[in-house]
Amino acid sequence: MTSTKLFAFCLAACGLSLAGCEKQVSYTEDVQPILFASCLSCHDQNSEGYLNSGFSLDSYESVMNGTKFGAVVVPGSAESSSLYLVIAHKTASEIHMPPHTHDALAEGRGVSLTDEQVETFRLWIEQGALDN
Repeated sequence: MTSTKLFAFCLAACGLSLAGCEKQVSYTEDVQPILFASCLSCHDQNSEGYLNSGFSLDSYESVMNGTKFGAVVVPGSAESSSLYLVIAHKTASEIHMPPHTHDALAEGRGVSLTDEQVETFRLWIEQGALDN
């Protein structure tokens, strides 16, 4: 094999091995900071979101326990996880998170997560929603 063909083969092999590689998402390093900065003000145990749904975001365990209606994270399936669906705005608008009501906007609670933040949640759930 000539050096040019060998080089081309190596490049192709490297490209194939990197295709599909995703960043390993950490709950502690990646997910929890988003929750604490953007969601905890409504979902700690003394706030409106918790009182309405029973959903607290103050720990990994509470996230995985879900709401009084059931689990919100299905490890391995973002599309089956209501947490992902509401932050990605793939549900009815009245249950999008954060809320987009006039009161929520006036109180500064109506700012959506960025696409990158939503993708972080999707990857974390798809990777098994680990406590890492």
